[in-house]
Amino acid sequence: MIRTLLALIFVVIFLIVSIPIWGLLFILGLFNKKAKDRIGYKCVAWAFGVVAFLGGARYQVKGLENIPKDTPVLYIGNHQSFFDVILGYHLCPPVTGFLSKQTFEKVPLLNVWMKMNYCLFLTRTNPRQDLKLIIQAQEFIKQGVSMFVFPEGTRSKTGEMAPFHEASLKIATKTGCPIIPVAFTNTREVFETHLPRMKKTKVIITFCPPVDPNALEGEDKKHPGVYVQKNIQAQLDEDAKLL
Repeated sequence: MIRTLLALIFVVIFLIVSIPIWGLLFILGLFNKKAKDRIGYKCVAWAFGVVAFLGGARYQVKGLENIPKDTPVLYIGNHQSFFDVILGYHLCPPVTGFLSKQTFEKVPLLNVWMKMNYCLFLTRTNPRQDLKLIIQAQEFIKQGVSMFVFPEGTRSKTGEMAPFHEASLKIATKTGCPIIPVAFTNTREVFETHLPRMKKTKVIITFCPPVDPNALEGEDKKHPGVYVQKNIQAQLDEDAKLL
């Protein structure tokens, strides 16, 4: 429980202490929007790195060289734990927006940071509204902002992946941006398997080689989510041998 309490205390302190930063970022944005976006993103990425450390996530990162440096991408990850978001946000280069559950939009202070950093809040119950958010994510890609999606729709209760929702892949298929499959291995062992305790655990995050949605053919082109999910599963199987 000590790790859990330390992580929660740090998050509360960060959210309160960081309030004045919003004003500074607003002023900076009037003169240099790109700098404002990068600094705002790095503030939260740093905080999530601290949370990962306090929570006991001792992570190994592979494949960072697979992330293109000159173009926005769509990150697609499997979803086992809250720490998938924490580690993904901490590790992805700025600026990356996340498609998140609508419940996080109601979290005071955190929701301000999320909106500032191009996060979108899916309802998962209103297809029309969620489609608008997918279209908004496409616009962010066109503006040079990468996006991160967990297409299973929710965290796995067993560690096994659920089928990917194909609609989220439209962010890439409609814009032509590269898809980066991201495999999160063993993140459930940090928190979810022994709630409410956090446990020191080795986890592996692998950024797989990019997938060009325009180069897919046949069934892979019709169902890119299935294709990407197979890539992630193959990487999960490989990384599990390293634990």
